[in-house]
Amino acid sequence: MDAAQKQHLIELHRDSLALYGSTTDALHWASRGQQKVRFRVLAGIGIALGDSVLDVGCGFADLRDWLRSHRLDVAYTGIDLSAEILAIAAQRHPDVSLMCGELFDFDFKPRSFDWVVLSGTLNWQLHDDGAYARRVIARMFELCRFGVAFNMLDARNREMQHLQDLQDLVAFDPDAMLDYCATITPDCSYLGDYLTNDFSIYMRRIA
Repeated sequence: MDAAQKQHLIELHRDSLALYGSTTDALHWASRGQQKVRFRVLAGIGIALGDSVLDVGCGFADLRDWLRSHRLDVAYTGIDLSAEILAIAAQRHPDVSLMCGELFDFDFKPRSFDWVVLSGTLNWQLHDDGAYARRVIARMFELCRFGVAFNMLDARNREMQHLQDLQDLVAFDPDAMLDYCATITPDCSYLGDYLTNDFSIYMRRIA
């Protein structure tokens, strides 16, 4: 992601926050219900009480709320490009670590977190044939002790093919993405039965 693309996303979220306030609409989610479904799938990789979690593109840190509501009190760290959105997250979650920037802005050491998760952050069209997404996935895996869970929009869905043109979104082929993830770790799993326009991938560290 270059500086212009980064600034575009910052301004996009600033505008949506001004328009919608501190709601899921400001984060460009279709609904709160769908957001919770995605959180359930991400947590299903094996996040447990007391684990450390890095949330890449954390928004309002809603994942932390979801985890606590399911008795999963974790050592949560969230990063996000939007300082305005993070300010709201900090008001809601004064006891967690929240950092402004993109993943590559931070000098985290390898295996710094038990789990690294990402929900929706790779949905924005960067016109790079998925190169940035692959870099992010590889970096997330470097930072995990146990595994990575992330979701993407499904390019096989006809609705997504239309929305990509309207909303500057990008969708990915699940098979191609799973093949890429398998070059990083052989323990990869595909999940695609929870929403029609979405898929998730689990990547687990073997040793």
